[in-house]
Amino acid sequence: MLVRSKMVQILKKALYVGGIVYLGMMRAFGASLSLPSAPYSYTVLDQDLSAALQEFGNNLNIRVNVSAEVRGRIRGRMPDLPPREFLERLTALYNLQWYYDGLVLYVSAAHEAQSRLIVLNPISFGAFKTALDALNISDERYIVKPAPGEGLVLASGPPRFVALVDQTLKGLVAEAQARRDPVAAERPQRESVLMLFRGSSSTVIRDGRPEGHYSSDTPHQDSVVREAGPGRK
Repeated sequence: MLVRSKMVQILKKALYVGGIVYLGMMRAFGASLSLPSAPYSYTVLDQDLSAALQEFGNNLNIRVNVSAEVRGRIRGRMPDLPPREFLERLTALYNLQWYYDGLVLYVSAAHEAQSRLIVLNPISFGAFKTALDALNISDERYIVKPAPGEGLVLASGPPRFVALVDQTLKGLVAEAQARRDPVAAERPQRESVLMLFRGSSSTVIRDGRPEGHYSSDTPHQDSVVREAGPGRK
């Protein structure tokens, strides 16, 4: 397929040039969210915040995905502002985060932000960052940076952003494995399991995906425990 082929070409390029690309030369805001500069007039006396965001998208012909955790009501008249400033105003007033992936504008509550430690090996951080920039995933409002430890990167931001960062790395790893060993790339991958302890709660992350949250009466220090998956010792 044409789209998949183009993405593979971008990932291949990132693998080869990532080690020599100077990082941080351009301000990155993810996919470009093109909004008109004319003021956005929105008059409301009392409306659900989620409904107002959906109407914002409908009026500007933008698909909007509003998290169920976005709650609140807009009371009183909003000032006439350019659409981006209107969106930023709602973000600040109601403690929200937004991320545009090129197709959908995702709006979530700030408390839904995720922080994830991702194993880079065998990909270099330079190649990883280059791929994120090339695919318009990078966003300077949110974090992707090397973490203490061997071959680790910390990704932090709204759920959609973190999910795309994780998917990009998996694509790079699959491409690297296919070039090194086409036969091994066809074999099913062993699952990895991490347990993240935060206070008295813990989260199981299986193959990079949160699987469940558990709590206990005994508090733990923040820590990460890697467990062996099937076939690992």
